Formats: sequence, C-alpha cells, structure tokens
Amino acid sequence: MGLEKGLVGEQEKQPLVSFGVISDVQYADIRDGCSFLGVPRYYRHSLLVLQRAVRKWNEEKLKFAINFGDIVDGFCPKDQSLTAVKKIVNEFSLFNGPVYHMIGNHCLYNLPREKLLPLLDIRSPDNLAYFDFSPVPEYRFVVLDGYDISAIGWPKDHPNTIKALDFLWERNPNSDKNSPNGLIGRDRRFLMFNGAVGKDQIEWLDRVLQDATKLNQKVVICCHLPLDPQASSNEALLWNYSEVMDVIHRYSCVKVCLGGHDHKGGYSVDSHGVHHRILEAALECPPGTNAFGRIDLFHDHLLLSGTDRLKTQEMVFSC
Repeated sequence: MGLEKGLVGEQEKQPLVSFGVISDVQYADIRDGCSFLGVPRYYRHSLLVLQRAVRKWNEEKLKFAINFGDIVDGFCPKDQSLTAVKKIVNEFSLFNGPVYHMIGNHCLYNLPREKLLPLLDIRSPDNLAYFDFSPVPEYRFVVLDGYDISAIGWPKDHPNTIKALDFLWERNPNSDKNSPNGLIGRDRRFLMFNGAVGKDQIEWLDRVLQDATKLNQKVVICCHLPLDPQASSNEALLWNYSEVMDVIHRYSCVKVCLGGHDHKGGYSVDSHGVHHRILEAALECPPGTNAFGRIDLFHDHLLLSGTDRLKTQEMVFSC
C-alpha cells in the first residue's frame, strides 16, 4: 500500500507536458535603439536570445514551443523583411518539436497576412490566425488572433481594415492613431498598433470552450495582446478585451491567459480566478542576458520557469 501511494505521489510531481515560451524577439539587422519611452532595444542580440532558447528547449526535450508574436521589428528595412522573417522562422525550425506561432503588430509591419501566415505554418483559407490544439488529453490551447480587426496586415480595402479604421476614428481624435495623447485610462488602448477579435472569432471561441468543457479539459488562452488591464499597461490591451473575457468567464475550464506585446511583462489574477501572465520581451535583453522559459503543466497548476528577465511564476488554479 505504501509503494502504491509513493508511485501516485511521484506521478503527481511529474508534469503532464512541458513546453517552451518566448515573446517579442523583434529581430532586425540594425544598430541597437530605444523604444518611444526610451527603453533600450537590442535588435541583433535578440537573435542570440532565440538561439539560446531553442538550444535549451532541445536539451530539456520539451514537447513543443509557443512564440507569442513579433518575430521581426518594424524598423527592419522593408527590403529585408522577407529575409529577416525567414531567418527567424529557420531558427525556430531547429527546435525538435512543433512550434506554434501567433502574429503581432511588428510581424504585420513587415509582411501582409497572405505572405506571413504560410511562413509561420498557420494554414487558413481566409488568412485568419486563430486555432486550437490539444497536446495532452487534459489540456486545450486556444490561440487568438488579436489583429483580426486591424488597420495593419489586411489589404487597404479589406472589410476588417475598414472596420478598424472606423473604430479608431470614433475613439482616438489624434491625427497619429498610434498616439494616446488626450486619451484617459483604458481608452489609451485605442491605438493603431493594437487590434480586436472579430465577431466570427468570438463565436468560434465560445464553441471551442463549450467543447473543452464537455471533454473536461483545462484551457490555456494565448494571445499576443494582453486581456487583463491589471497585468498590462493600458496602451497594450486588446481593443475588445472585455468582450473576449466575458466569453472566457462563462466557462470554468479557462485557467490561464498568456500574452506578449507589453515588453515589461506582467501578472494578475482576475475576479474569476483566471491567471494572466504577460511575457517579458526577448528584444530588451542586454547582451548576455535572456528572456525565455519553459512551462510545466500539472493537473492543478502550471509552473513557468523563466530565464534572466523572464520571471518565474507558479499559477495554482482555483477550483
């Protein structure tokens, strides 16, 4: 009897699955610079961060990896965009397992959706970038497309571009729609470098969460854009984060929302017990430092083990 208890205890200590995470590599073959807020950015060094991440993930024999978007920076010279994206995708391909990508604003500054998505192995006849997958029976991952309704990435005459521009003109009076000047509080998210989840995607999300509930799966939501203002700066939030969270909060199966975009990182637990973790950016690692991690999934919690700038975080699920 003691032996059986010991075996059960050991099984409970073993993760169901382990995977790698990284966000906002934003590589470019240009000199180091700064953000609009004066934060240093290391455009060439971020490639080395990614290379070290892939080596570490392979050493640890992780099952898959997730890239949370923005693999090439918007300052990348446009005649180098395709080469730069292919270079970073090739580095990810050296990982010994599947890599799941999501798109960010900097990706879309470099390439339109129809060119970008095939390179990221996101297969969709309508150039949509949301999907789900289940690496183990106990868990479902849902990857959202935060630039579904967006003024970048779609053709200028596409309905989603027109919707986005109309949305911004109604909410941001500045001629520069990337400027939050005069906007107060959470209204500061109404910027062109953000976007929204569209109606069809929200309906799809609802169906996926219904299905996960029937299968008794726990769900991890992944989106480049943050979904909770307590974990993120106002300027980085998804335009319609509250609408998306209203759907998520209908279901107890969603345990964690992971994101990028807000380079400093962040963490919160919302009113429904859902954990929100924004990953620190690989781009802002000074030479010799890193920002990547591994996540171990257990039945009742997950453990994010970070490297250097990416902080370690345990997230215990509420019942």
